[in-house]
Amino acid sequence: EAELFIAGGWVRVDGQVVELPQFMVTDQAVTLDAAAKAVPVAPVTILLHQAAGMNDAEVAALLCANTRAADDHSHIRVLQQHFVHMTLCLPLEPNASGISVFTQDFRVSRKLQEGAATVEQEYVAEVAGELSEEGLKLLNHGLTFNGKPLSPAKVSRQSETRLRFALKGVQRGQIAFMCDSAGLQLLGLRRLRIGRLSMGKLPVGQWRYLAPYEKF
Repeated sequence: EAELFIAGGWVRVDGQVVELPQFMVTDQAVTLDAAAKAVPVAPVTILLHQAAGMNDAEVAALLCANTRAADDHSHIRVLQQHFVHMTLCLPLEPNASGISVFTQDFRVSRKLQEGAATVEQEYVAEVAGELSEEGLKLLNHGLTFNGKPLSPAKVSRQSETRLRFALKGVQRGQIAFMCDSAGLQLLGLRRLRIGRLSMGKLPVGQWRYLAPYEKF
């Protein structure tokens, strides 16, 4: 029971929250929050705005209390337990930026990984080259990747150098291949949305919790 109180962030030593079960105490004052509940810490899901070109260690370093977005309105208390045993769902391309999802919840992991073919993702691609109307039609439907026909996508122009992609079951390298097939060079890629959840105004290098009412 004591370990549950500690892991839940309910115990203070001289007024400071202590989340280490074997923290040594001598003559310090140990107090228990009046709202304390001896229950396991509920699994959480984190949405991170990842910058382009980050390696795994750099991304992992962002998963800490200091990089939580100030406008996180989930009302979830930050706990050290929230940053262990995280699963990265739908990893970004190596040089892409945008929303990334880390979760401790097997239901979220199953939805995004096993059900990836049904979850739409939205990207903005910076491209170089001329896109014809025939090329745009090809991007929307008609390409084969890794020996299999690609599902229909929703691709539209945002500007002369920017395309919007909305597609399901995205495979590694697929968008670069699609651009190349239409005579374009992919210069940059940013993921804006996964399922129903968009990155919104989440600052680069910061994260927020998935609120209890939000669903992918």
